Amino acid sequence: MKMREEALPRSGFEHVEAWVFDLDNTLYPADCNLFAEIDSRMGEFIARRFGVSPEEAQRMRKHYYYEYGTTLAGLMRLHDVCPNAFLDYVHDIDLSVIAPAPELGDALDALPGRKFIFTNGSRRHAESVIARLGIDGRFDGVFDIHAADFVPKPERAAYERFIGAHAIAAGSAAMFDDLPHNLRTAHGLGMTTVLVACGDTDHPERRAIAGWAELPSHIHHRTDALAPFLAAIGAEVQTERRSVLSPPPLRVRDGGLTNNLCLLPSAPPSAEPAHPQGGSGEQGAALCDSLQD
Repeated sequence: MKMREEALPRSGFEHVEAWVFDLDNTLYPADCNLFAEIDSRMGEFIARRFGVSPEEAQRMRKHYYYEYGTTLAGLMRLHDVCPNAFLDYVHDIDLSVIAPAPELGDALDALPGRKFIFTNGSRRHAESVIARLGIDGRFDGVFDIHAADFVPKPERAAYERFIGAHAIAAGSAAMFDDLPHNLRTAHGLGMTTVLVACGDTDHPERRAIAGWAELPSHIHHRTDALAPFLAAIGAEVQTERRSVLSPPPLRVRDGGLTNNLCLLPSAPPSAEPAHPQGGSGEQGAALCDSLQD
């Protein structure tokens, strides 16, 4: 059964003060196939390091990913691989498959509050990707695998380090990620969660999404097009905040127009600060009562 997709986001973002984005397959669509290049480079690194066939290298890569959260985590734990050497090698890729996204930049600009990138990759890779997208200069921080002390998402410790490093209240944050299991941890911490399913990949979790009849309880929203989704959120939040700041609407009464505010008459400069019994204070209260009848 095909799950119904939302054309516009449901309400529920008015409280958000921190917007948290995964990088790969989230800020750019998965169908540009950039991450396939990264996967290939991971396999090449493993094959060269251990002298194994490409097929065995890919088997090891997948095993480490599913067992330890990332391929790097498995290589570090089991083989004491230098993380910088691995990250530099796997992120040495051609970014030309990523198209500039000016509409995404505009949508990010319309979001009130701070914006962050939270990635299991490196800061260098993140900065290269957002520069290619044309959305650099819009983020208040990039929290990468180095900042997480090489503890990857979806480990809770990585999220706790992230929110601690940037003084984020989880209940006032929204997280956008392409992998449901990363959003499960975010939900457990109290974040609003958004699944970004822009394009297909061979990741088992992404393939399973096609069979969903409804969103799991730990995912509040889903979008297949990030930029228009964010633009709709920005417009919705701005409308909501304008309505809060606007004065109460005028109401038609028998005596003319009034509103929901009741202003007490000001005392003359020479008046005593305290009203005697039956004085202007009671008259003002009576006036309020009469206006609200």
